[in-house]
Amino acid sequence: MLALLPACGQITTLPMGEEDLPVQENETLLAEDGICSTPEEVAEYLHIYGHLPQNYLTKQEAKALGWDASQGNLWEVAEGKSIGGDRFGNREGQLPEAEGRTWYECDVNYEGGFRGAERLLYSNDGLIYYTNDHYQSFTLLYGEEETA
Repeated sequence: MLALLPACGQITTLPMGEEDLPVQENETLLAEDGICSTPEEVAEYLHIYGHLPQNYLTKQEAKALGWDASQGNLWEVAEGKSIGGDRFGNREGQLPEAEGRTWYECDVNYEGGFRGAERLLYSNDGLIYYTNDHYQSFTLLYGEEETA
C-alpha cells in the first residue's frame, strides 16, 4: 500500500502490488474539499477548480466573524482560515488588463497573526500571479504572458 501526502492536507492511500501503478503526468492529487495555503497549492487549486479552497474567507466574511485587520486576530475568530476572494483593483496597472478581466487576490503562506506580504492575484480568465513583496513584483504561475 502506498500513502501519498498530496497538497491541500489530504492523505490519499493507493493499493500497490509488486508493480507500480501508472500515474498520469497531468493527474492532480488536490482534493476539491482540501485545504491549501502555499502559493503553488493555491494556484494549482484555482487553475483546476476555478475557485479558492474552503479555508478562505473574504474580508467581509471575516469581519462578520469578528476579524479586525489592525488586531491581526483572524485565527482567533476563524482558526485556520486565510483572507481571499476580494477584488483587486490593479490601480497601478501592474497586471495585464483586458476587456472584461477582473482581478482577485488571496493571501498565501498565512500562519496566523497579521497578514503577510505574500499574495496570489488571479483573474476571471485564468491568469494567476504570485507576489512575495506586497505587489512590488509579480511572477506568472498560470496563463500566458501577454505582449503588447
